[in-house]
Parts: sequence; C-alpha cells; structure tokens
Amino acid sequence: MSGIVIHLPEGDGDDAVTLRLGPGERVRFGRGSARTPVELRLADESVSRLAGEIRATDDHWQLSNLSATHGYLVENPEGAGEYLRVPPRRVGAPIPFEFARVVLPSRRETPLSFQVFAPDHVYLDPHALGGGSWESRTLTAYSLDESATYFLVLVALCEPWLRDRSPVAVPTTPQIVERLRGHGDGAGLTARAVSSHIDYLADEKLRIAVTTASEDADRAARRNGKREAVVALALKFGIVREEHLALLPPRTEPAGRGR
Repeated sequence: MSGIVIHLPEGDGDDAVTLRLGPGERVRFGRGSARTPVELRLADESVSRLAGEIRATDDHWQLSNLSATHGYLVENPEGAGEYLRVPPRRVGAPIPFEFARVVLPSRRETPLSFQVFAPDHVYLDPHALGGGSWESRTLTAYSLDESATYFLVLVALCEPWLRDRSPVAVPTTPQIVERLRGHGDGAGLTARAVSSHIDYLADEKLRIAVTTASEDADRAARRNGKREAVVALALKFGIVREEHLALLPPRTEPAGRGR
C-alpha cells in the first residue's frame, strides 16, 4: 500500500467521509471556517478551527496536534488496549499502528473520532528468512496481518468456498456481521465497519481494480463486484486457506453441512 485512508463515520446528520492520501500529502482536520478551511471537518464546538494535521509517508503516518490545550489519543482497536497520547502542540508524531482510531476530547456523550488505515506493513516471505542482505530478500506480494480484523472479515467472505459448498454468491455484508457477532475482534462490527474493511482489502491490501459496465452503475453493484473480486483473488493465490477457518467462531447450524 502507498499512502493512507482516513474515514470519518456518519454522525449528527453529516455524511461519512473517506479521504485518500499519497506519500507526502497532508490533510488538515478541525471545525474549520471560511477563513480556516480544513479537508476533514469535525462539527463539534469543543474542537479547534484547525485542530491538527495528518501527513502520509512511505511506510507510516504522522499526526500533528495543533491544539494549544487538548491532547489527542491514537488507539489501536485491534490490539490489547494499546494507545498513544499526542500532547498539545506536538508536531509530526509517528504512528505505528496499521489500523488506528484518532480520538479527540469533546462535550458529546460518545467520543469524537475518525479512523486511519495506515501504509502497508511489509513482511518478509516466511520461507526466505535466512541470511543475506536486505536487497536480496524476498517480500510477500500481499502483506496481510492474520491477527487483524480485516483478515477475519476476509476469512468469513471465503468460508463457503473453503467448506466445499459450491456457493452461488459471496456472503453479504449483513451475513458477515451476523457470522462474526459475539466473537473476539468481530464482536462489535457493524455493517459500515465491515464495508470499510472490504474497501481496505480491495483498494489497499490486495490492490484490486473493480470496473463496472458503466460509470452510472449503482453502489450495490460496485460493492458486490468488489467483494467477489476480493474472494476470487484470496482463494486463487492461497491467501486464505482451510486452516484459517479456525479463526472464525464455531458454527451453530445443524451437523452434516460442510465437511
């Protein structure tokens, strides 16, 4: 992956916002105004007009806290409670998480936050971990973290094929939510969160270009095409295999189905 994806969920009457940054690009966030334009607008009176800035680099991203009084938290939703505190006036703090939630203090009952999908963490091929220089080593073509929630979503998408059911359709987003309900990292997943993970897999991790018959194709058709392309590539190259089914919760259906 080159660059990052920033996602602000829908809330308080505002539509969801998704921004993509290439290496070296920046996004300013805050309450904004006519004199202080921002690319990511946070409509909350407790947020500064210009609250901060995010900068994408080749292999990570940096957060600048431009507030004079408030510290910001950067949480790792897929970790064991890890977080970073970026103090007021801190410029260019490097963020190591591949998936992060930036949380700003506010007067709301629920925290004010947005998500950042970071530059791809590169992994060496596990079969080529011997000696030799860095230049001579082999990198994996698709760098996926098997402990991440997006990989859990990918396994759930591929599950029907891995169980030899010859399915006629890829599981829908609501079906994925139901399949992962009450299980570990997938316990609190919403349909919107699942869709974000699928977008991340297709656009950044697996680098799939989904085309439709016309530019006016509806959103549902594009979404279905993206899910189908993700599953096809993951199975074709063995990114998801039968042993990965152990990551999913036990099935509750009657015995006799599947293997």
